[in-house]
Amino acid sequence: MAVIVLVIVLVVLAAAAMLAGTLVLRRRALRHRFGAEYDQLVRDVGQRQAQAELAERQRRVAQLNIRPLSPERRAGYDREWISAQEQFVDSPARSVAAAAALVQAVAADRGYPADDDNQLLDDLSVYHAKQLEGYRRARQATERADAASTEELRAALLAHRALFRDLLGPEPAAGKKADTTATVPPSPITTVITPSTPSAPRTSSTPAAAIARTLHVRGDKTVAGTPAAPAARKE
Repeated sequence: MAVIVLVIVLVVLAAAAMLAGTLVLRRRALRHRFGAEYDQLVRDVGQRQAQAELAERQRRVAQLNIRPLSPERRAGYDREWISAQEQFVDSPARSVAAAAALVQAVAADRGYPADDDNQLLDDLSVYHAKQLEGYRRARQATERADAASTEELRAALLAHRALFRDLLGPEPAAGKKADTTATVPPSPITTVITPSTPSAPRTSSTPAAAIARTLHVRGDKTVAGTPAAPAARKE
């Protein structure tokens, strides 16, 4: 009888150890994939709920029709990004707003539902978690562009660009890092403060241009793409 009890105890301990090991591996995999997004969610709702939430996000995104962009679409978006970035010297708020519109346009073009900002953040966390912390700050700066300093808007533009570049490339397989070096044409603009010479208006078949034209940019009172006199910028 003592031997049977001992065997049962050993089996239970072994099963518990295996379960604990599985949970540890799962936790490590989630932390590796979601990074700071995982840590923040654990702080907000606890470890078990965070794991369930992230698993649900992965199931939802797996059901979306996420599709790669054609080389022509990527090139078109890249041209629009350059155009938006070139506006920074004369109107940082308008430039950042155009950058934000491009991020949403590319996400929608890839197949992410972009009509709900919070849901979009959750969906993007599955493949683009490393860019979300900066993107959240960039959104906040964009929303209060009338009160943000030029340096805050510069940081917002760079954060928008990081997610924009990530979105232009194909989604990586689960557990793998994205590699967009072969699919994203490099931007010839190396800084966001270099003045540019006037150029002919660009046309594009991408939806970002239409989105940008309908933006209301509080920072420089731009409505429907028609700029008013630039407002004084806070340095």
